[in-house]
Amino acid sequence: MEITGKIKVINETQTLGDKGFKKREVVITTEENYPQSILIEFTRDKCELLETYSVGQEVKININIRGREWINPKGEAIYFNTIQGWRIEPLIGQAPAFSSLPKPEEVDLMDDDDGDLPF
Repeated sequence: MEITGKIKVINETQTLGDKGFKKREVVITTEENYPQSILIEFTRDKCELLETYSVGQEVKININIRGREWINPKGEAIYFNTIQGWRIEPLIGQAPAFSSLPKPEEVDLMDDDDGDLPF
């Protein structure tokens, strides 16, 4: 899955627990009729992917949705969801799709139907 939008917040990398687990969060604001601010978490070595990005930049982030169950002290099950990013890339003037143009291998450069040269 992927999410596109503008970076609203980039948090610093956090180191958690005795084993040094690292995570870094980014908030993306989607650009739709009802914009959403989505928190995405990058973990471990993926934290470094955010180093070259800044607030206000438009990006596409590939994500996975993670869920887990926690049993509280009362014995009740509580569920948590996390949106985890694993790739990020800038949205810089995406090239238009020209799907109607033939592929290079489909063009016969030696085909001369009408016998006229263009010069």
